[in-house]
Amino acid sequence: MQERAELLATAAEFVDSGLFREDLARLVSYPTESFSPQGRVALKSYLDDVIGPAFLAMGCTVDRFDSWRGGANSFLVATRHEDPELPTVLCYGHADVTDGQAGEWSAGRNPWTLSDEGDRWYGRGAADNKGQHWINIVSLRLLLEQQGRLGFNLVFLLEGAEEIGSPDLAEFAAEHQDLLRADVFIGSDGPRLAAGSPTVFLGARGGVSFELIADLRAGSYHSGNWGGLLRNPGTTVAAAVASLVDGHGTIQVPELLPAEIPDSVAAALDVLDLVPNPGDPQADPAWGDQTLSPAERLYAWNTLEVLALGAGNPDKPVNAIPGTARAALQLRFVPGTDVDNLEAAVRKHLDSAGFGMVELKMGTSFAASRIDPDNPWVAWAADSLAASTGRKATVLPNIGGSLPSYVFADVLGLPTLWIPHSHPGCQQHAPDEHLLVEVAREGLQIASGLFFDLANSHSPAPASADQPSLTVSSVS
Repeated sequence: MQERAELLATAAEFVDSGLFREDLARLVSYPTESFSPQGRVALKSYLDDVIGPAFLAMGCTVDRFDSWRGGANSFLVATRHEDPELPTVLCYGHADVTDGQAGEWSAGRNPWTLSDEGDRWYGRGAADNKGQHWINIVSLRLLLEQQGRLGFNLVFLLEGAEEIGSPDLAEFAAEHQDLLRADVFIGSDGPRLAAGSPTVFLGARGGVSFELIADLRAGSYHSGNWGGLLRNPGTTVAAAVASLVDGHGTIQVPELLPAEIPDSVAAALDVLDLVPNPGDPQADPAWGDQTLSPAERLYAWNTLEVLALGAGNPDKPVNAIPGTARAALQLRFVPGTDVDNLEAAVRKHLDSAGFGMVELKMGTSFAASRIDPDNPWVAWAADSLAASTGRKATVLPNIGGSLPSYVFADVLGLPTLWIPHSHPGCQQHAPDEHLLVEVAREGLQIASGLFFDLANSHSPAPASADQPSLTVSSVS
């Protein structure tokens, strides 16, 4: 279709002309760190100066919920209602960033000043998530400029605290279901499978953290005088960990695993070949459940990881039995895992294994979600990406990491399509975070094509005149 091709050419030119880089430099200059009071002030300015005006210019109504209910999170919801019989898309992004880590970037880079090196744009938030949600915002604007209308109804939600666990997001969504009502969710966060692989993923693994603590006595005692008489907390905690996950990464407790891998998920992963990206570590073929493929281990199964383990002072050990030891663990889990009873299951297992003296202390958790790869929206999105790039899209049932996908899938009941515009080596959360120019260019084309197809092609959205109005704003 000629109009579609013209829109994709316009999207590419927006990057080639330097306009996107100019925008990105402005976005990065706001130090919207979600963990600090100064960052929340910058976040308000970012929404006031950049995001709000961008949506108002597109004829959207913009609703603000700053420090919602006095909490750490703020929300902006932009809506444009064109016709109740048209499909409605809910888009998402997060305006906050993680710690800038100023002074730790290479070559004297400033995290709040966009800098160039080859095909990379460096800056905090360039990939996570300002560059990604700005790609989607620009693509909506380009479509509107071309057609004079979107051709669908739009709801765009930005939050301000994803980097600290999206506090209150689920509660906000539940309370504002009418405002956020849609037919499909499209968000951009996280990485593609690889820089050259247009990707659709359908959810995210969840995670729950906990500690094992053996606090057996105050102080340390001479290992010669007391060895063989006093229980060693280091040995005890190490053995307790090994009873949960063995030395080759295989989980030993059935209650910490999902019941099965659904057939549709297995089929989606069967065609996936995990090829390391440049700079990636080499995967250990002997690590993890050997009955599963590498793709199944990463995307369809649970892993129990030791994040920290300690007793005494490993830098300056002394000849003494320490009094305490602890290990920090994290279970990454997929849907189908009984996380509600996880604490009870671990406690029961430790007691039955003779580790009643080990304290179990539960930490933070976030839910898992994914939609069925056979959902018709998945094929629609994959076909759109293929039409825009000339390459087959990679469909992942979920990414291995975490995102608040469950809010949109479970609280709002939407098919969730995540279309990332970054790559695995973007160094998000670390010094030297960057966005690849070519991925940004292709991402803008992908998003433009996706929204064009939603407006002009048949989509799985049911045509219904009963769909409630999302906003009372007029369409300019």
